[in-house]
Amino acid sequence: MKKAKGYVDCFLMVIPKKNIPEYKKIAKMFGEAMEKYGALEYREFIGDDTPKNMYPALMKVKRNEVLITSIVGFKSKKHREQINKKFIKDPKMNEMMEELNKKSLFDMSRMMYGGFKTIVEM
Repeated sequence: MKKAKGYVDCFLMVIPKKNIPEYKKIAKMFGEAMEKYGALEYREFIGDDTPKNMYPALMKVKRNEVLITSIVGFKSKKHREQINKKFIKDPKMNEMMEELNKKSLFDMSRMMYGGFKTIVEM
């Protein structure tokens, strides 16, 4: 077994099904920026088998909504912080974030986010 290394940011959010096409466009732009600044990986997942009773009350997924999970991989927490500083300074990304806020593709209060340190890697 390899020695564990790496760091990931994980996002969990609820979005209306009707917003999936627009969300995918924004997610692709975000992923391209993360890659440009050095992230090791960027992946987006849509809930396919997500029992309603297994998620926090915050999520409250309705019939017309889906869960989305995103993962951004980094070498370390320090590497993540370096990339995020570059991302925040990128005018194109600031414009995209402003546009995202205007469109209200999902409710930000129903989003969870956190950084995670790898403890097992195989």
